[in-house]
Amino acid sequence: MAKEKIRCAWGSSDPDMLKYHDEEWGVHVTDDQKLFEFLILEGAQAGLSWLTILKRREGYRKAFANFDVKKVARFSEKKIEKLLLDPGIIRNRLKVRSAVQNAKLFIEIQKEFGSFYEYSMQFVGGKQKVNKRKKMSDYPATTKESDAFSKDLKKRGFKFVGSTIIYAHMQASGMVNDHLISCFRYKKTCQK
Repeated sequence: MAKEKIRCAWGSSDPDMLKYHDEEWGVHVTDDQKLFEFLILEGAQAGLSWLTILKRREGYRKAFANFDVKKVARFSEKKIEKLLLDPGIIRNRLKVRSAVQNAKLFIEIQKEFGSFYEYSMQFVGGKQKVNKRKKMSDYPATTKESDAFSKDLKKRGFKFVGSTIIYAHMQASGMVNDHLISCFRYKKTCQK
């Protein structure tokens, strides 16, 4: 009989969450398109559960041009109004508008730093921060790194990028390894 894998408790609450936890969460992402996707999805999550967003992820991919930042930055007012009728996404006017505005600002960061990845990694000293969490209650909502990252994004005009949202982004994209040390994914997601 195969031994059951030990994983972070939140990662086994639903089949979609299990797949996300086991295959994606905490994997170090260097691709700007994927980082843009996480930024948009984390912003959409504000006030909601991650599972709510995960269940609509395909809807977001369709609605937001597969997270092609240049295409999203060009969305017109007419396109925004159309998105607000799309049941495949969270139809919150402020969140949809912020995604389009954030796309424009994301491109500005790419021009300034060469990539959004290079820009974002400065907030963790240029390499993945590996934490040693033992239980779910060890997870903070924010850190000094997410505070600094959030503050800089806000200064640049980004919306829906509070420190809690940004810390979730940092966890999802592997800027920090926040798998519990007992989780089978902990060592697999440590950046070499």
